[in-house]
Amino acid sequence: MKYALFTGAGGGLGSACVRQLTAAGWTVFAADISSAVPAADLATPSTIPLILDVTNQASIDDAVATVKQTTDKLDAVINFAGLHTMGSLVEGDVVATMQKMIDVNLMGMLRVNRAFFEMLLGGGRIINCSSECGYMKAQPFNGLYTITKYAVEAYTDSLRRELLGLGIPVIKIQPGSFNTHLLVDAQSGFDNLISTTQYHKRMLKRMQPLMARELSSANDPEYVAKAVLEAAQKRRPKINYRVKNSKLMGVMELIPDSWLDVVYKALS
Repeated sequence: MKYALFTGAGGGLGSACVRQLTAAGWTVFAADISSAVPAADLATPSTIPLILDVTNQASIDDAVATVKQTTDKLDAVINFAGLHTMGSLVEGDVVATMQKMIDVNLMGMLRVNRAFFEMLLGGGRIINCSSECGYMKAQPFNGLYTITKYAVEAYTDSLRRELLGLGIPVIKIQPGSFNTHLLVDAQSGFDNLISTTQYHKRMLKRMQPLMARELSSANDPEYVAKAVLEAAQKRRPKINYRVKNSKLMGVMELIPDSWLDVVYKALS
């Protein structure tokens, strides 16, 4: 019997991944902040719902105690709990928003991995959900999210190298755009920004067609679920799994930064 702890299990990507894992014979502690999730389609004998707030150490400690009632070891800790919004770095309540996103997207991951680390000794592994934004060029108005994912990349790389001697693989999943609530959050953040900005309305309006194009090309979460299953089961997993990354952002990777700045200045 293989056991996994999965945070963010109630989200679109999370629920798809949990279904893949349980179908492959795993028992999954499907953790999320709300008692309303995991959703009914996760309620299988191999899925154990778990309320876990990754920003609250007491909640994490309670989750550890609950997991230990079933097993004394885990084969995988999979971190998918996360927030996304689009916004300005100079307007609105940016400091509070940034603190909240760091607390969930980065510190939540660190807290969970630290708390469950000893249960992974002897054959377990860690899988962290990053993003295409974690390694691609930073784009305007997506900085809040991008900053956290750059940090997740650095954290995951450092953790992987730290745990090499203990035989614990640490793997990154780098998804592109997928049809989940995070996509809705991105659109909502963009719409709110364009209606409230004092300084960037012209630029945002010119960027709207690109935003619409990216949202319309969102992929099926099952692609990520298959990558996570491979990362969890393969004897020698990849260091990172890039899943359906944006072709448009891929083109931007080829453009020198100074040229890209000229493009954005022309839009403003």
